[in-house]
Amino acid sequence: MLGFSPSRPRERSRKRAIRALFIRLGAERTPEGRSLRLLREWLSPAQSAQFAAQGYFEVIGGDTGKQYRIYAGRGANVCEVDERGGPTVGLCFLPRGELPIGDVMLSQKIALESCESRALEVSRKFVPTGFMFRRNRLLG
Repeated sequence: MLGFSPSRPRERSRKRAIRALFIRLGAERTPEGRSLRLLREWLSPAQSAQFAAQGYFEVIGGDTGKQYRIYAGRGANVCEVDERGGPTVGLCFLPRGELPIGDVMLSQKIALESCESRALEVSRKFVPTGFMFRRNRLLG
């Protein structure tokens, strides 16, 4: 009869680490993974830390100096925030085509920082709710 012995705690943690690394490396080879890696390369250290911890990052508009928050998402994922950090106006604008999520978020960041007025012209505005911007999945 074959007997199985329980694995040691150190062995289990090593197996978990190897599995997590394998999943991460596999995911980074997908279009979504590559787009998120590119996005992280374009974020400032503060934005990158914020994205990893909160699931969003903030940018300053290049024309008005207003503060915007970009949440993980492809549409209706941008909002203008007030001085207390509360969402005031929701914005929906995205590039044409079927792009991975990281590419969409990077284009939104670049648009707000370099041509904010044009981005605001083409965006659809909506009243943001807490439900819309709830943190559901961290991508950073």
